[in-house]
Amino acid sequence: MNSLRDRNRRPTHPGEVLREDVLPALEITQTELAKRLGVSRLTVSEILLEKRALSPDMAVRIGRLTNTTPESWLAMQQAVDLWEVNQHPERYAGITPVAA
Repeated sequence: MNSLRDRNRRPTHPGEVLREDVLPALEITQTELAKRLGVSRLTVSEILLEKRALSPDMAVRIGRLTNTTPESWLAMQQAVDLWEVNQHPERYAGITPVAA
């Protein structure tokens, strides 16, 4: 599948979407978000600061809160994860395909 996104640019972390779009739209604080999600403020803070990956559990929680799909949140996280590992192709240089 082709994308219009620049492959050299890191995809948007779901924490950035929460921080820049969701929290202002809902007019709630990090503390209130943590309370509504049923998680610690530290967990929310680390996600918002892009220091923690979004887990499937958190994707479900955010999806329910925002009336969106967990899959959309996980797709964002997966794009970031794959981009980050692809920044180090040397890690995989020794892996050769299995002949059919």
